[in-house]
Amino acid sequence: MIIENKTPELKFDLANEEATKALATRIARATRTGDVIVLCGDLGTGKSTFARAFIRTRSNSFEEVPSPTFTMLQTYEASDTIIYHFDLYRIEQEEDMFELGVDEAFADGISLIEWGDRLGPLLPTDRLEIHLFVGETENSRHVNLVGYGYWETRLNNEFKQGS
Repeated sequence: MIIENKTPELKFDLANEEATKALATRIARATRTGDVIVLCGDLGTGKSTFARAFIRTRSNSFEEVPSPTFTMLQTYEASDTIIYHFDLYRIEQEEDMFELGVDEAFADGISLIEWGDRLGPLLPTDRLEIHLFVGETENSRHVNLVGYGYWETRLNNEFKQGS
């Protein structure tokens, strides 16, 4: 349920883990090569749950989707692109991202980045940020979708109430 709607941010309350997965599925279906999705939130807010649902939907597969906490990057084949799943929890310097091939990922596939706020100025102008917060009940979440660059328009066109 949308509780607030203003450009370029949409706020949602998600009742449970299934609602988090449903939002991930909806966003995954709207993505295309070159899209950058940044997942922000404290430990335990649902970033990995969101990422798994996103990857399974976009790759049309129920394969295992481990958290790339130690490897920092996992890739997945979709029918029309590659999904680059980054986990930057252990990143020490922004510059380390170039060793992971972030510039190639931004150009050639869909980048799904957990702890993406750690990229700082390396974040691309065109991106969708998904801010996850623990809700009032055990598995509920508050979610803010914030669009930057072309995502400002896409956010309002593709994710408004009733669409």
